[in-house]
Amino acid sequence: MQQTDNIAALRNFSALVDFSNLINSTLDLHFTLNNILLTCFGKFHTTKGLIALLNEEKVFIVKTSKGFSNEALKTFPHITSDNYDSSENLADFMATNKLQIYQEIKSTEGLKGLILLGTRLTNKIYDEEDISFLRTIINVGATAVENSIAVERLKKVNRDLDSKVNQLSSLFDLSKEFGGVLQEEKISKLLVYSLIGQMLVSKYAIVSCSGGNVKFLENRFDEQNLRIAFKNCDADNFIDVLVSAELIGAFMPFAEAGVELIVPMKINNETKGLILLGKRKSELGYSKSDVEFVASVGSLAIISLENARLFKETLEKQRLEKDLETARNIQNNLLPKSIPKFSNFEIAAFNKSAKMVGGDYYDIVKLDNNQLLFAIADVSGKGVPAALLMANIQAFLKSICKMKLPLSEATNLLNDLVAENTTNGSFITFFWGVIDNEKRELTYTNAGHNPPLLIRNGQITKLKKGGMILGVLPTMIPYLSEEIQLESNDALVLFTDGITEAMNKKWEEFSDERLETLSIELSGFDAAKILNEIKMNVDNFTHGAEQSDDITCLVIKVK
Repeated sequence: MQQTDNIAALRNFSALVDFSNLINSTLDLHFTLNNILLTCFGKFHTTKGLIALLNEEKVFIVKTSKGFSNEALKTFPHITSDNYDSSENLADFMATNKLQIYQEIKSTEGLKGLILLGTRLTNKIYDEEDISFLRTIINVGATAVENSIAVERLKKVNRDLDSKVNQLSSLFDLSKEFGGVLQEEKISKLLVYSLIGQMLVSKYAIVSCSGGNVKFLENRFDEQNLRIAFKNCDADNFIDVLVSAELIGAFMPFAEAGVELIVPMKINNETKGLILLGKRKSELGYSKSDVEFVASVGSLAIISLENARLFKETLEKQRLEKDLETARNIQNNLLPKSIPKFSNFEIAAFNKSAKMVGGDYYDIVKLDNNQLLFAIADVSGKGVPAALLMANIQAFLKSICKMKLPLSEATNLLNDLVAENTTNGSFITFFWGVIDNEKRELTYTNAGHNPPLLIRNGQITKLKKGGMILGVLPTMIPYLSEEIQLESNDALVLFTDGITEAMNKKWEEFSDERLETLSIELSGFDAAKILNEIKMNVDNFTHGAEQSDDITCLVIKVK
């Protein structure tokens, strides 16, 4: 009897040595687990069993099995390392599938998995000797299992690393490609091709979000369904990456349209666009690494798209500035190129627009060898609209001058012409007058303009006679004119409100009072000196502040 036991022990030992040599001959996890299971089958004469290993979430997952249908394996319970030994689900699974015993697979690092074995063909119950031998097999195989798991993890790390290296290489190449493209269409195509190549998708959309507007740069989804999903493109709704499981509630229409992933493209934490991807051809989900790659490519693309937009805006701005420069030159040519000289008068004038073109206007027209017409006007508003209206009044004035009408009647006609050609509440404040050189007489009409200052002997007379501003209504009440006999050393200062309302950095106005005081102080000088001093005082007062309105000043000095 003792000799028989010795022979059995020797056989067991020999079998264990062979088993150890076999499973340690490779680091393939599937081979190791299969041989553990088959060795148990041979020893215990059973044809049913499985081995479940713990995953990273500490949940048991079936890795190999024999004698189970696919349907039966699907019923394997969700058990963890914390609850498997007290789980009724495990007991129910074993009873249902006629499994008689389970044993832990442990290594020096702790619990690795479970082995479950079915009933024996001999119907013999697993006794203590069988359980002891099973533990021995498991102890021998646990190290091989541990080594195989480590190799599997290393292979996965290497695969992930290779994928990451490929992605980084692609990003490096794409960064150079995106950096050299400034056409929106080409940038969108490049982005699409990079995503198709890496993610293997057939449905995708590249969306630009600007000012709440949705623009499909590229789209392979059903556009109508996407537009339903995009009731608006509020950037607040697309702050973070959204995967398929998160496309619920307000985002459900995207899932219904076939979208599996939404990645926002941001600049300075502001969403400027979106990448929408559908299901992958490989049927795999989007991993964290995949999402990071899509987000990185999206960051490169949105910067290029923004650069393309800015480049386009810059070109447009340059074209506009060129057109405005041309308009400025044309407008400057509308102003008098030279000032006629008379024996009894000196005239000096200045005009400066707040923008490239403006709405201030002055004119000096020699009617004959003895008479001179001068005018100053301020069109409502600034910029191009005001400049166009200014050009109109200049044309009207030139035409009316040739008709040699009395000044009041000429003003009636001028107002009717302006009223017919202005819309949207535009109007013009206007003052004009005629100087007779021999008689030293001034005849003027004021159409709602800042009253010019007539300075005589340190006193100011404001020239207000006339009527309402031009362009509001056709003439109903005729304009009036006034004649003034001028005297030697009289000074006449005409100006627009760009002077009196000029502001300094403290938001203080230059004011009528300051201009009047200054005009009295300067009245003894010649016309050029008076004009230059007014300009210098306004410039000094507004130093460091932006010019807010057009500035025009006209000075007439009686010799």
